[in-house]
Formats: sequence, structure tokens, C-alpha cells
Amino acid sequence: MSQQTLNYKTIEPNQVKTWYEACKEEQFPSDGGLCVEFEGLQIAIFNFSRRKKWYATQNLCPHKKQMILSRGMLGSEGEEPKVACPFHKKTFSLESGANLNGHECALATYPIKVEEGVVYVGLG
Repeated sequence: MSQQTLNYKTIEPNQVKTWYEACKEEQFPSDGGLCVEFEGLQIAIFNFSRRKKWYATQNLCPHKKQMILSRGMLGSEGEEPKVACPFHKKTFSLESGANLNGHECALATYPIKVEEGVVYVGLG
């Protein structure tokens, strides 16, 4: 596992120390993602409007080591919301970060909240 990958750690809601103001809700595409940067980390935030839910993961693809997941395609595997990497089509759970194509290379996930039209990501 690369040092770059090790910088990303899942943050549970009870671990949030900072609510980072990502941007306004209206700036996000429906059923798509955007990338924000916080202290050298790139975080992919997804507006899964078909589900009326928001998700955040690391933007770094754990396989190709490219900052690309915010451009991934959103979908579902059964009831599990997922994002597919646009380069190699591996899919990851937006809720847990688990690799849905195997056990290796899970994504870090982050809490999201939307207040008064502003999207915030929870960081440790």
C-alpha cells in the first residue's frame, strides 16, 4: 500500500473534529460528484439525487493511484449505493468504502451534512 493511500482514513460520525465547508449544494451535479481539497487530501463528494443522499470518499483510486473517483459513475448493486472508477470500472460501496469486486483496496469514507444549502464533509 502506498504512502499516498495511507493518508486516507475513514472517519465515523462520532470522530468528526472539523466540518469542512465544501461548497454550495447547487454547485453539485445531480447523480454525480465533485472533488474538494482539504489539507492535501482530495475528497470526492457525491450527490446521489436518485436516492436523495450524499456520500464522500477519498478521490484517489486505490488501484491506479489517480485522483479520479469524483468522476465515477453512480449506481446500485442490490440496495448498496456504489461508484465505479472511470478507468478500470471497479466498484466501491459509497456507504462503507468496500471494494465490491473483491476484498482488497477499500476506500476511506467521510460523513456528509447539508445545512442551509451548504455541503459539509466531516474530517478527523
